[in-house]
Amino acid sequence: MFDSQTIATRHGAVRYSDTGGSGFPVLLIHGSSFSRRVFERQFDSELARHWRLIALDLPGHGESDNAPQPNVTYTVSGFADCLEEFAERLDLKRLAVYGWSLGGHAAIEWMSRSTRIRGLMLSGAPPISRGIIGMLRAFHPSFDLLLTTKHSFTARDAARFSSLCFGAQEPAPFQDLVLRTDGLVRSNFGQSLARGDGADQRRAVEGATVPIALLNGADDPFVRLGYLSGIHIPHQYGDEPTIVIGAGHAPFWERPDLFNPALDHFVEAVAAETASAWQAHVHRVTARARA
Repeated sequence: MFDSQTIATRHGAVRYSDTGGSGFPVLLIHGSSFSRRVFERQFDSELARHWRLIALDLPGHGESDNAPQPNVTYTVSGFADCLEEFAERLDLKRLAVYGWSLGGHAAIEWMSRSTRIRGLMLSGAPPISRGIIGMLRAFHPSFDLLLTTKHSFTARDAARFSSLCFGAQEPAPFQDLVLRTDGLVRSNFGQSLARGDGADQRRAVEGATVPIALLNGADDPFVRLGYLSGIHIPHQYGDEPTIVIGAGHAPFWERPDLFNPALDHFVEAVAAETASAWQAHVHRVTARARA
């Protein structure tokens, strides 16, 4: 990963990595119980030479602080607030976002209330309608799914959760990150989704005015892939949700050979559309000034 920096926020100190440069900014948001380290295979790729890649550790994760007010921060709205403050501090007026799992749900909420996001790609984060019924339609109910809301993890829990997210590898990667995570993240965020906090995520995506891409692993143990095809996205990137063969919950890690080019093409389209819209805006302002 690139050099790390820290920003003080109302939700605690946030640690992040930033490739810098003049490329269109792309913010990568990790899932519950992990950190920006999961995006190593993106930072160590051509993506980092094409675009300005930024990845942060959400509060309660990785090298960031635990939230001083966990009941406020560890919710759909709280993480969205943190992301908005983070983007403001970095002066990111326009950016593309990739949200994975919890990070995807937080990104949908953020998009619903901010004009910064010009394109959003999601994995492992089906846009759900409010409440328990909405969640049951989008996720496979299982004992393993209960791990996503469990407060205290044993070493065995951490290994199981990591293998569910990153595939059956020995040893399972990132167990240290799982054990470091503030357990209140899992319990509070799960309750927040179940309550239907924030915007109705399905409506937010179906009413979005920016490109949305849904890219999921064919073997995702949590997400009902059939649910995704029923979502009607007006500006969907591609004709339908992209399914990555040979990947589960974390396609960016398991199949970077397929994921990285897909993200590259998506950001290229978002950057081109943003530049075109900005140019049109400049022409309108210029015309008004001359009138």
